[in-house]
Amino acid sequence: MIPAWRPLTSLVQHACRGATALAVDIENVKLHGLRDGTNESSVRILKHSVQRRAEAKFPQDGVRCTLSDNAYNLFAFPSECNFSGQKFCLDLVKVIKDDAQKFFEGSQVGQWMVLVDAAKGSATDPPDLARCPADFVVFSFYKIFGYPTGLGALVVRTEAARILTTTYFSGGTVSASIADIDFIKRRERIEQVLEDGTLSFLAIASIRHGFNIIDTLTTSAISRHTTSLATHVRNMMMDLKHENGVNVCRVYGRDIAKVSSLDLGPTITFNLRRADGSWYGYHEVETLASLSGIQLRTGCFCNPGACAKYLGLSHSDLISNYEAGHVCWDDKDVLCGKPTGAVRISFGYMSTFEDAEKFLRFLEISFVEKHKSSNGKCHLCTEAVPLSGIGWQQLVGNVRLKSITIYPVKSCAGFSVSGWPLSNMGLKYDREWLLKGPSDEILTQKKVPEMCYIRTFVDLEQGKLFLESQRCKEKMQISLAKNSSCEMEEMNVYGQRYEVMTYDDEVNMWFTEAIARPCTFVRCLSSKKRSCMNMVGREGLCRDSKSKLTFVNEAQILLISEDSVHDLNSRLNSNIQKDCSCSGQTVLVDAMRFRPNIVISGAKPYVEDSWRSLQIGEAHFVSLGGCNRCQMINLDQQSGQVRKLKEPLATLASYRRVQGKILFGVLLRYEDCIMEDEEEKNGKERWLQVDQEVYPSID
Repeated sequence: MIPAWRPLTSLVQHACRGATALAVDIENVKLHGLRDGTNESSVRILKHSVQRRAEAKFPQDGVRCTLSDNAYNLFAFPSECNFSGQKFCLDLVKVIKDDAQKFFEGSQVGQWMVLVDAAKGSATDPPDLARCPADFVVFSFYKIFGYPTGLGALVVRTEAARILTTTYFSGGTVSASIADIDFIKRRERIEQVLEDGTLSFLAIASIRHGFNIIDTLTTSAISRHTTSLATHVRNMMMDLKHENGVNVCRVYGRDIAKVSSLDLGPTITFNLRRADGSWYGYHEVETLASLSGIQLRTGCFCNPGACAKYLGLSHSDLISNYEAGHVCWDDKDVLCGKPTGAVRISFGYMSTFEDAEKFLRFLEISFVEKHKSSNGKCHLCTEAVPLSGIGWQQLVGNVRLKSITIYPVKSCAGFSVSGWPLSNMGLKYDREWLLKGPSDEILTQKKVPEMCYIRTFVDLEQGKLFLESQRCKEKMQISLAKNSSCEMEEMNVYGQRYEVMTYDDEVNMWFTEAIARPCTFVRCLSSKKRSCMNMVGREGLCRDSKSKLTFVNEAQILLISEDSVHDLNSRLNSNIQKDCSCSGQTVLVDAMRFRPNIVISGAKPYVEDSWRSLQIGEAHFVSLGGCNRCQMINLDQQSGQVRKLKEPLATLASYRRVQGKILFGVLLRYEDCIMEDEEEKNGKERWLQVDQEVYPSID
């Protein structure tokens, strides 16, 4: 057994020495037996441009030579495409080995060798090496058994093993070596030469249990089972339509409607369309699937060639997407009206018909747009019904400011006050500090739930920030005065540049103890730019690009309506009662679950969606729209644990979803910040006070 990544390393090394490489499309692989016992191939290979990284280097200085019959060429193809699920006829191995010049005439001479990537195909249709004389076959135990991850193998035909060499050696691959002279004797057996270092022997020991399962079930039964599930789901997806007749699913593959199910693996890759023809982003699909307990993959699945081919992305599209900031694993799923990746589901021996039906129900409930039925029940709560459809006629004067909460340290606990001053950055001292990790990553409760244990309080009279944690014996006090003797630096926070102040080791060690991981405490001094920069240097505007920001995500202030929270709780408990598995349980969230700065009461549920601006006391605010919610609202701030019921985000997703975002709460910008600069110079500050009236405007 040889680590499967080794041949790829060798290919890169040869490419750097002047070897050429090209990608191909394979179509219509069929073989017809002739009377003389030979085979006639009907293989169409479409060649892309030849690539070469460097000029060929030869052993003899200054001597140019030509390739001979002793040269080796490698043709690599998958037994099953991990993007589309298309299976390739393994007789292609013989076709290439016997008649490669027919397809690569005039460009490649010498002996042809074939590598079959069976990583995906081995799970349900492993290659028969007696019929398929491939020189190399790679496969993955993880894709066969579901465990262990990161372990695969390279199977090498004995005749091909002699040409495999390495340009370096490491532990376990040599019989002897001398440190201070050029003396080395490599081991002779191929697996000894290529297996560097200590193998994952504990993971390897578990493989036999996986083989026992496969032997018990048999590969043929697994193939029939997974094929029937995939065929059923694929056919149902192809028939899924919106009320106006537009197809919901775009399933990728080679003429899916005409291809036999036997020519497709148990993989379905697709994208989803809205009724107006626009695309649902794969990130939205993944988020909603996770909330429904469905695991799937999104993106290009490490297969950029098939991804570009099936999505119709040209070279210029791919380069433009990258320049717009799109990279692997991000959430930029639709750019310029085109998907940048897709969604993939796969079935294995452990998959059931109930799993398949659950996925189909998920698609219908979450993405199929229907009108209201005769009984008045709305089957779709996305764009068909405006979010602010309740309570447009709101009586002015009934809405009041119920609470004010300040969060001095980003993602740590906040504190509530009856009154608080405003500054040109919003509420004074709100999210003015943050914690960053050893690699300058910004730490939040998404990755470090323990941050909710850090309690904060700002004493304006003493001019100090007080911090305490149940994990620390001593409380921490930090002066609010900006110390010019402290070290200053610039840092990037979610694409925006800030000038920040750092603290000494004593402060950093306190926070390290509080969250049980190394971190650095920094303070925002000023925002260097009001626009965001993506990683490739192109400018892209923040949600709030007109005002100064502290370490907030999108805007200065978050408003939550207590009445909207009450409506959410009613829906939560209604859903719990419908779920038999949760009988007897209650789910209640308060406004603080959403980490708001200000909470209002007295408004009808969700009427805040329609507000364009509002006035609280003498302060004027502009609405920047709804706040996009994420898994963080499922975090119980009291215990620091994520709720297993996926609530309240799952319920919000069922009726508060617009264009891939789950909206709850409203983002505000303090509009009087220009005047505030002058007021601060004169020693005056404008304050918000609990119980002040809120005067909204919907003009």
